[in-house]
Amino acid sequence: MRQIVLNALCIALTLGQSVAQDTALDIIRKSEDLVRGTTFTGSYKLTIIRSDWQRVLEMDTWVEGSDYAFIRITSPAKERGVAFLKLQREMWQYVPRINRVIKIPPSMMMQSWMGSSFTNDDLVRESSLVKDYDHTLLGEEELDLGPAWKIDMATKPEAPIAWDRVLYWVRKEDFVPLRAEFYNERGERVRTMTYSEIEELNGHIVPSRLELVEDRWPDRKTILDITAATFNERIDPSVFTQHNLRRVP
Repeated sequence: MRQIVLNALCIALTLGQSVAQDTALDIIRKSEDLVRGTTFTGSYKLTIIRSDWQRVLEMDTWVEGSDYAFIRITSPAKERGVAFLKLQREMWQYVPRINRVIKIPPSMMMQSWMGSSFTNDDLVRESSLVKDYDHTLLGEEELDLGPAWKIDMATKPEAPIAWDRVLYWVRKEDFVPLRAEFYNERGERVRTMTYSEIEELNGHIVPSRLELVEDRWPDRKTILDITAATFNERIDPSVFTQHNLRRVP
């Protein structure tokens, strides 16, 4: 009888863990759908802040699902026309100054994007929060912008990601992401992302400001502001082509 009870407890614990994982995955999926939609067209202002200097980049962005992304810098004049194209697992950069298209290898996806705290992967989303992590719901926490689910995301061994794990907070009220902490394989926190300025953009409740701080150098951070956004509208396939890389507006 005792063994039967123990077996039942083991089964209940196993089922409970499975339900928690499924719930965590569902939360992440809903949050991703909210901030990305099936397609996204928008404009960003990227402010790179260092202890002794600061610079601002402005850009237009087109994203379709997790396989297609295109970014073109519109300001300042020195970088105007620099463009990035992602097609599934491949990425290219066009540099107008030398009139050359450069292939960006997978090994450089975690390199700094245009000297900012963001990586190439952050901007074009080579990795997927849904597909490339194992998700565990750790519980709930009260943050400044409301109660949030706290989710542990362990990187799958085959995923092309530099982080060993990510802690992710999603607001319970509307699935808006509020915070993300990135850890290396030694368990050290490498960087922290906070989401704020939550507003309605084209029918989506989203954070319009992302602030990324590098924990090893707290005086180094990058702020990404969404200045315009359109969700779930068809994007002309010609946008996601190498020919479009060379088109300078």
